Amino acid sequence: MSREQILKEFQKLPEKEREILLRDLEKSVQRGSKKNRSLLELAGLGKEIWKGVNPDEYVRNLRREWR
Repeated sequence: MSREQILKEFQKLPEKEREILLRDLEKSVQRGSKKNRSLLELAGLGKEIWKGVNPDEYVRNLRREWR
């Protein structure tokens, strides 16, 4: 069923039924977007930014800025 067909059918519903359906849809969307994620999924993300950077030198430079 297309989105347009769904909207046509939705408009045919009594107002109270539309409100209930909208609340149910909202709950369904919220449940779908709250997936438990693992911090481990971030492993390796942005590694290209650090390519060629010496970690010891980077930390030394940061420490110099603190003085």
